[in-house]
Amino acid sequence: MTEPTFSHLDDRGNARMVDVSGKEATKRRAVARATVLTTAEVVAAIADGAMKKGDVLGVARVAGIQAAKRTSDLVPLCHPLPITSVSVDLSVDPAPQGAPAGRAAILIEATVETVGQTGVEMEALTAASVAALTVYDMCKSADKDMTITDVALWEKSGGRSGDYRRPA
Repeated sequence: MTEPTFSHLDDRGNARMVDVSGKEATKRRAVARATVLTTAEVVAAIADGAMKKGDVLGVARVAGIQAAKRTSDLVPLCHPLPITSVSVDLSVDPAPQGAPAGRAAILIEATVETVGQTGVEMEALTAASVAALTVYDMCKSADKDMTITDVALWEKSGGRSGDYRRPA
């Protein structure tokens, strides 16, 4: 079995930012998702706009968009990218399939697009993660047992490696 090569390591094993200057600029898109599990009461209060800290879904949406734009400041080897589009969609699910009894969910989906020489997977994952963290921050006084879960890349398109879609 051959050992994998890691593009973020030089020939001495030191971390480095990958040189993408030789790559063609193409349209790239990535979709990431995250889930926040909480109580049905908290989800109902979020849906009704009754949380003490205000519009949880609206603030989390803006936080996710801001996070996508700042990914290279947070993840050391990410390239700063000219993002052309970011959307962060949040929805409530009072009875998510597979969740523990009595738990409801905030579902988060972040989509990021660019025309560039490298993909936007990290930007989409960062957007979904920070949106989830914002939900947690705004609701932690109402539920200390909240759980952020299922942060994952769901789709990507563009670039040399081609398209990817997570199996259902």
